Amino acid sequence: MTNRGDVLRGVMLETGITQSELSRISGVRQPSISQFLSGQGHLSDDMLDRLLSCMGYRLEVVRRPVKQGLGRSPERSWRLHRQLSTHLTPGTLRKWRRVMLRNVHRLRESTRGQPHLRNLDRWQRLIQDGDLLGLRRVMTGLDTDSVQMREVSPMGGLLSQEERAEVLRLAS
Repeated sequence: MTNRGDVLRGVMLETGITQSELSRISGVRQPSISQFLSGQGHLSDDMLDRLLSCMGYRLEVVRRPVKQGLGRSPERSWRLHRQLSTHLTPGTLRKWRRVMLRNVHRLRESTRGQPHLRNLDRWQRLIQDGDLLGLRRVMTGLDTDSVQMREVSPMGGLLSQEERAEVLRLAS
């Protein structure tokens, strides 16, 4: 059982409870339960836990790390930004701010389309607001949003050539 609907179905079969009975006990409408079971409706962890508790079960979510597979270019960009994040402090941000904002302006002149223009706006806000946590999330994140943000990164020219070369050597 991997998806939430399968988990719900399995417990219903094990307990012998019908959709109608579960609806009466939980207060969740029977058509909604039917949609959850068929995969047509969104079944959140909270709702699944609520339904399971009506049958004497609780939801246990197991988290485990999964190695993220990035392509060559996104991997190199992630490694370079991760290295830059080791230097990121309020002081370095103050020193880097002018260069980063100039890079945002330069990138804006040659960039077309979304999400890149929107991402340049976000970079500018993060830099101007001095949002170290937000900058670190974008610089080190593996989610699609962070990868796309790094595609128009204003961080060029901040690592020394030696440090950049070392990061790229280790990445290959």
